[in-house]
Amino acid sequence: MEKRYEESRNRSLIKIAITGPESTGKSILAEQLAKHFHTAFVPEYAREYIDKLGRPYVYDDILKIAKGQLEQETKSYPKANKIIFCDTELIVTKIWSEHAFKKCDEWIIENIEKHKYDLYLLMNIDLPWEYDPQREHPHLREYLFDLYRHELSSRKISFKIISGQNETRSNNAIEIVNDFLF
Repeated sequence: MEKRYEESRNRSLIKIAITGPESTGKSILAEQLAKHFHTAFVPEYAREYIDKLGRPYVYDDILKIAKGQLEQETKSYPKANKIIFCDTELIVTKIWSEHAFKKCDEWIIENIEKHKYDLYLLMNIDLPWEYDPQREHPHLREYLFDLYRHELSSRKISFKIISGQNETRSNNAIEIVNDFLF
């Protein structure tokens, strides 16, 4: 077993973030990876929050969502078996906030730096966009993907792009996670 895996295991939990634009399969992949690796995943808190909101979201909701996502993640740690897969992370809320409101709460920006993951999987836009009442930008997929890639690169965060359709997409992600672990 590779030393990196041993070190990560000894310091606690390997955290893998699944990030990228809407309708790229983040939620499905998080669940598939968790099942494959016999561990837990953290669902996207924004979806649950907005479903219960009963009104259009506003700027202040983004911070509540970011804090709720991290709280949900922390609560999921005891359920995890060495690895946890997170269906979204704070870069998602930053890009969302900046795109929707042209600003982002300083708490989110500060906590991106504090709350790191061991591996980031950036979902490619090679899946067809699927309608969902919470999805807003089918025409901006390439633009948003480039924002994610730039944000990760400018922060010098190591990431892998996940591409492919259906089983190929999940197999590509499994292979990347395995390469990272072993």
